[in-house]
Amino acid sequence: MAVGALLGLAACERLPVPSASRVAAFRGIDITGAPYARTLNLTDQHGQARSLADFRGRVVLLFFGFVQCPDVCPTALARASEVMQGLGADAQRVQLLFVTLDPERDTPAMLREYMAAFDPSFLALTGSMDEIRAAASEFRVFFRHVPTGSSYTVDHSAMTYLIDPRGQPRVVLRHEQSVDDYTHDVRLLLHDDPGRAATPGLFTA
Repeated sequence: MAVGALLGLAACERLPVPSASRVAAFRGIDITGAPYARTLNLTDQHGQARSLADFRGRVVLLFFGFVQCPDVCPTALARASEVMQGLGADAQRVQLLFVTLDPERDTPAMLREYMAAFDPSFLALTGSMDEIRAAASEFRVFFRHVPTGSSYTVDHSAMTYLIDPRGQPRVVLRHEQSVDDYTHDVRLLLHDDPGRAATPGLFTA
């Protein structure tokens, strides 16, 4: 899935440029004040309707992928599991959300098994194809189904969003970044001043 990583990088290049005053804080791309990545309405692997409002008070790591993804997705989920382990007690205030881009094949049973393989606290989100497209559009995630013989694979952007405890999109982390980078930015959001006003970045065309 090298193409997925490249797509993720290309997508990140279209994201807001961080303001100079904040560039040293996060190791990912600062998108504080972004007008997108704010709504999500899908169903988890247990059949429960979910929205971002359900996770207020927690930092959310949000990643789009699919169960049969051979490399990028398991790498992202394994890294998220390492982040949770490294956070210690703070992990209780963090939630990983994995949004499937392949709802036709990724059944709730498959998603339950897939999440359990990485961390029992991880939630997978699914819905109709139209609902998945709407979610991907809201988070500026590119994806497409690509035929492979008698089946297909899914090319997709490979970045992780961090949503702060107030439900605001704050950071985009690239796939090639390290566990330490991810943990660093999650910790910043866990201990962020809730009274600080959001500082919007500069937006590219």
